[in-house]
Amino acid sequence: MICKLALEDGTVFTGTAFGASGTRTGEVVFNTSMTGYQEIFTDPSYCGQIVTMTFPLIGNYGVNSEDFESSQPYLSGFVIKELSPRPSNYRATAALEEFLAERDVIGIAGIDTRALTRRIRIHGALRGVISTEVLDEMQLVALAARSESMVGANLVPNVSSHSPYEWSQSVWVPVRELNGTKPVSCHVVVMDCGIKYNILRNLVHAGCRVTVTPANWTTAQIMALEPDGVVVGNGPGDPAAVTDAIGALKGLLGSVPILGVCLGHQMLALAMGAETYKLRFGHHGANIPVLNKPAGRVEITSQNHGFAVEVRSLERLGAIATHVNLNDGSLEGFTHPGHRVMAVQFHPEASPGPHDSSYIFDRFVAAVINGEPIGAGLLKD
Repeated sequence: MICKLALEDGTVFTGTAFGASGTRTGEVVFNTSMTGYQEIFTDPSYCGQIVTMTFPLIGNYGVNSEDFESSQPYLSGFVIKELSPRPSNYRATAALEEFLAERDVIGIAGIDTRALTRRIRIHGALRGVISTEVLDEMQLVALAARSESMVGANLVPNVSSHSPYEWSQSVWVPVRELNGTKPVSCHVVVMDCGIKYNILRNLVHAGCRVTVTPANWTTAQIMALEPDGVVVGNGPGDPAAVTDAIGALKGLLGSVPILGVCLGHQMLALAMGAETYKLRFGHHGANIPVLNKPAGRVEITSQNHGFAVEVRSLERLGAIATHVNLNDGSLEGFTHPGHRVMAVQFHPEASPGPHDSSYIFDRFVAAVINGEPIGAGLLKD
């Protein structure tokens, strides 16, 4: 079946459809990870986006539910160069094409993903449309141009849980749980703006009792659970549009230690009075170098975000920049001792990606347990 991908600038790619059929719009981005496509398309942060994989062969190890980062895929479309004709992995329970068809996700294969990636690098992330039913190229380009912009889009209600729940699964490796989970020593409330499972697993592994709450819960509702610490994690869309969560964070500042990850990093900065901005083409991959300034070392990180915090607006508020992106100099982490806040733009839980920054969870939990001030010194070796 023919499938077309059209961009708002008039560019059209023609390939072969796999997975579901139909028409979907979204912001077209690229991900540079060599592995981990299951974790990528089940990451709620990709809600409203059409994801292009730069690695040429996808689907070779199939799909299994143990590696998912949420209960379902939220992305609008999946773009690859070549689809593996059959999975080859003892853990696979389904082929990629079969899974996407069942979950109503449109895939397109056989296009020049290098050309598409280069266009996004040059012109920035572009609105697009992927379709198996509308094949008129002028009509597709018009659809892409009329689609919703990511700027100003509050997509968190599309991915957040609707009621609170407890999470108890720890970090694991295939087939068995990883030994070494610490005894429960504190209670952490996680604000679900599209939280990845592996963030929850790492908190349990670090010794937390974890309660997950919807993103629209108020400060009073969260504090009624008597948390020792609060975590606000990843999610999709424009952080400035998530006003409910930002309002709750404003009320929490200074009263309880808070860890922000990805979208949570941005919303914490906004709650403090800083500003955010749209990146040209975002950071999406599992091989992005970041300088940990307090420790004086470079860490390779997993990232997935299209917005960033304006560092000068944050430092004027007394925050300390702790991590810097070595590719473009953008802010990757900060602390604010007065507000008892630490936050990172990257994903310390990886999945997919390296585990250089997994120490973030242990340092945060240690600060919660010991009542330590959350400052830049917490990140030193």
